[in-house]
Amino acid sequence: MNQNLFEELVHSVREGGAVLRGQKTPSRTFEWQPLDIKAIRQRFGLSQSRFAAMMGISTSTLRNWEQGRRRPRGAARILLEIASRNPQAVREVVGVTVLGSDD
Repeated sequence: MNQNLFEELVHSVREGGAVLRGQKTPSRTFEWQPLDIKAIRQRFGLSQSRFAAMMGISTSTLRNWEQGRRRPRGAARILLEIASRNPQAVREVVGVTVLGSDD
């Protein structure tokens, strides 16, 4: 590793430690707006069980998200954001063409 890159990495780690200890303010922060997961599911026209299956999660997890008891994190959050902004992309990847045809 290049010495300059190594020194920059060490500096970043030290700076991160100072932020975690409350000794320094972070240079930037990211805030996610809460997703209306129920509205996303309803735009797909799917029941909770079918939407959960499409997303690869349990129905109880989806129910907890919709009722605000838990919040999606990580990859699940990103997938829901994609589903919200570009539902067709999710349909293409997952192979869902059932909009409005929930049994």
